[in-house]
Amino acid sequence: MKRHASALAVPTNEPEMQRRDRLRMIMARLDSQGELERLLKVHEEEAAASSAASEDGDDQIVQYPFYTEGSKALLNARIDIAKYSIRRAASRLERARRKKDDPDEDMDAELDLVLEEAKSLELDCSEIGDDRPLSGCSFSHDSQLLATCMPDTKKVATLKGHTERLTDVQFSPVHNLLATASADRTARLWNTEGTQLYLGTTSFDQTWRLWDVETGEELLLQEGHSRSVYGIDFHPDGSLVGSSGLDALTHVWDLRNGRSILALEGHVKIVLALSFSGNGYYLATGGEDNTSHSSLISQVKFEPQEGYFLVTASYDLTAKIWSARDFKPVKMLSGHEEKVASLDISGVKFPHGHQIATVSLDRTMKLWSSSSNEKIQAMDVDYSTS
Repeated sequence: MKRHASALAVPTNEPEMQRRDRLRMIMARLDSQGELERLLKVHEEEAAASSAASEDGDDQIVQYPFYTEGSKALLNARIDIAKYSIRRAASRLERARRKKDDPDEDMDAELDLVLEEAKSLELDCSEIGDDRPLSGCSFSHDSQLLATCMPDTKKVATLKGHTERLTDVQFSPVHNLLATASADRTARLWNTEGTQLYLGTTSFDQTWRLWDVETGEELLLQEGHSRSVYGIDFHPDGSLVGSSGLDALTHVWDLRNGRSILALEGHVKIVLALSFSGNGYYLATGGEDNTSHSSLISQVKFEPQEGYFLVTASYDLTAKIWSARDFKPVKMLSGHEEKVASLDISGVKFPHGHQIATVSLDRTMKLWSSSSNEKIQAMDVDYSTS
């Protein structure tokens, strides 16, 4: 049987899910013929014999982990990330302990009020963004800019430099730097005056890369996915990064030592988007298996302060808001006439009201706003950050 098996041609380039389905069909056919149990028993006997022979042998093969030596710049970056993330984690945990021990704090009531505010979100404005479909959007850290547009839809800058279509856009958490990714295989970082800087991103070459923004130096080229890498997000402490791809997997990496510490399985098709919650406890993913929507999920984003709610964008023409308490639906944002390609949530601190931006293949960007009522404004909520 082994000699016969070694002569068979076996496809090596099919996706993992197809290999698994093909194996199930083979096992089902053998089971119907009454051969499966016998073959499994033979396999177990051979494995036991091989294990016994290995234990009795004098020459033991020792497996050592394989590492590629990194640069001095990467080592320094890992040290800086470790120091930075420790301070961030300590601040986050101290804030959580303070809120927990404060007798005046009612976390359930606070969450209820935020969800009530989310339920009140209504379409505030809709504007044609371009003469072609829009594929990404991002609020600046102060929520005064939406990618290249003000909330009142006044265009403040047009940044040109890519030679192919843009696939995503993201503001930096500070200084209003704007990152763009393009089908021309480059990613660029801009300031609000249009001066070009540098940045890296995930890629269809099955890797994601980490860059030094100031010098433009590539610090890390990280492999690990078996197919194209599509989504990436950083933990609020800065110590972890998640990556997702067309292999239906999500990996969580420790930036301080470069190891993959989690491989999250569960999706049966490609994973297009992921998001860490602001409190650091949750990681949400969305993809082509249409979980919670009737079509693929193009973007997922947690409310940036505490992660009280999650927003998903889908090709079913809608965006949905979900409670982070039980992840039940809170509100559906319906108004686009084509697939919703991306979304972002403003970083404006509660209780001043949230804003959600969505962009679509219908070429429009829409702003959804909620007004704070007196009860919410009167609530004393601690959002101090380091």
